[in-house]
Amino acid sequence: CGTSFQLWFGRQTPSPHSRVGLRHSSLIKPVVKVNLSTKKMAKRKKDDEYRTFQDEWTEDFAFVERAGSAVCLICNDKIASMKRSNVKRHFDTRHATFASKYPAGDSRKKACQELLSRVQACQQQLRVWTRQGDYNSASFAGSLAIVRNGKPFTDGEYAKTFMLDVANELFDDFPNKDKIIKRIQDMPLSARTVHDRTITMANQVEETQVKDINAAPFFSLALDESTDVSHLSQFSVIARYAAGDTLREESLAILPIKGSTRGEDLFKSFMEFAHEKNLPMDKLLSVCTDGAPCMVGKYKGFVALLREHENRPILSFHCILHQEALCAQMCDGQLGEVMSLVIRVINFIVARALNDRQFKTLLDELSRGKVLSRFAACLNEIRTFLEMKGIEHPELVETEWLLKFYYLVDMTEHLNQLNVKMQGIGNTVLSLQHAVFAFENKLELFIMDLETGRLLHFEKLRQFKDACTASEPTQNFDLHQLAGFTSSLLQSFKARFGEFREHTRLFKFITHPNECSLNTADLNQLIIKTWNRVSIAVLTMFGSTYSCEQSFSHLKNIKSNLRSRLTDESLNACMKLNLTKYQPDYKAISKSMQHQKSH
Repeated sequence: CGTSFQLWFGRQTPSPHSRVGLRHSSLIKPVVKVNLSTKKMAKRKKDDEYRTFQDEWTEDFAFVERAGSAVCLICNDKIASMKRSNVKRHFDTRHATFASKYPAGDSRKKACQELLSRVQACQQQLRVWTRQGDYNSASFAGSLAIVRNGKPFTDGEYAKTFMLDVANELFDDFPNKDKIIKRIQDMPLSARTVHDRTITMANQVEETQVKDINAAPFFSLALDESTDVSHLSQFSVIARYAAGDTLREESLAILPIKGSTRGEDLFKSFMEFAHEKNLPMDKLLSVCTDGAPCMVGKYKGFVALLREHENRPILSFHCILHQEALCAQMCDGQLGEVMSLVIRVINFIVARALNDRQFKTLLDELSRGKVLSRFAACLNEIRTFLEMKGIEHPELVETEWLLKFYYLVDMTEHLNQLNVKMQGIGNTVLSLQHAVFAFENKLELFIMDLETGRLLHFEKLRQFKDACTASEPTQNFDLHQLAGFTSSLLQSFKARFGEFREHTRLFKFITHPNECSLNTADLNQLIIKTWNRVSIAVLTMFGSTYSCEQSFSHLKNIKSNLRSRLTDESLNACMKLNLTKYQPDYKAISKSMQHQKSH
């Protein structure tokens, strides 16, 4: 009793003279305790029932319970506190029109049941879609195929029509043909959908590129600028870097240059892009350009501005293909006259519609490239055709002119082989340097071949010489002049490719480390201390801008006359998906999106 007394009335020590009062207090206290406890339990029970969703709210106020919350069937809003007063207030204030249209009673009950049935049907359909197939993944796959084939976004609807027509015939004997047709119909492939999918996939690829570049020890760039069909300058940025055990060559961006294309303009555009994408510029090792003044200018060129901004040395290479093309311009002086005549004859044939039709075979041959070799193969027919037209070119039968012509045919063939060998994605600076230096050795061999008159490496020239000798055995041929042309070509090669010669010892250290050594300056310049890191660094270097030229070919195909108003964002996304070796993980993207049917 004393304990109960203390609990209910405080810790007061009873007086020894108040036994009666204490006894009476003990008798009264249990009654009071029972009454208070019963009242408290009743209040708690009433509160719990009051905060529980009541089924009649669906018929009275168009509400249902979803995930522990009261959700309105009309506007899909949630009520924070599950109280009848809150639910009723929402219905009366937000849906007064519904309340007046369907008064309380059977009409409102029926309307609310229809709303509930509609919502349940939508939820069931969503579960069916998810179970039957991922329409988003299908639309991503279709969008990727459209973009990688250079087709416009509007071809999505055509692709769907094509699939429906084919499926209608191809699956005619299938018992679930209707189900297949329905799935194709429900796949979203509108122009807007294809566009949005393209942007999403391109952004994912770009994130992967930047992530791998940040993880790589080094990366290098190939840069070039060209003009698209709308006369807008486009700046192609290609990166090469090591991602794990794979050497990747990826198009980072096609940057539009709105105004002038000076070195400052190109540099500003690139640095804005690098800052936006968080490229690790401290890992940039080398830059390869086409050698234009805006790129390699001493003070205001792109490379000079880049070195100044980074405040450190950055290797720079002049595209080896451009330099080889400059060396191959042998058409000076007498050889130039030979090529000039060939061009005049070809232009006469192909420039007139009548001549074009009459000499269609020759035109077909010339349109395939290798003009000189095709011209040589059809030389007799060309002479006959010109005689029919009354056109005189006595050089076409002169021995001296023909010697130079056939020499030019053979030498051009050798240069074409070198050019083809240096083209392609993934060529390292080592392989390009080796190809050029090996060709220089070949030129020395060609000079000896011409001086001796054996002509083992000049097939067309040897055939012409043998034919002339057979008809006139005493005829002499002056091949020393042709040897002089070859010697001039060799000197032109040796005067170029300075950057590649400058780093010969470094490149040799990669291929033959036991035959050479590097000095401290070379190591400090590249910030490298081990052979492994040196190898990775050199393999990332670009020796040509072939990848940029390839990107411009895709650019012309994507942004054509029919798509000249393609936005910069859409063009960049299409280019990235066309050129990348990464496969977009559109299934992962799809899982984060709401499934939807065709729209």
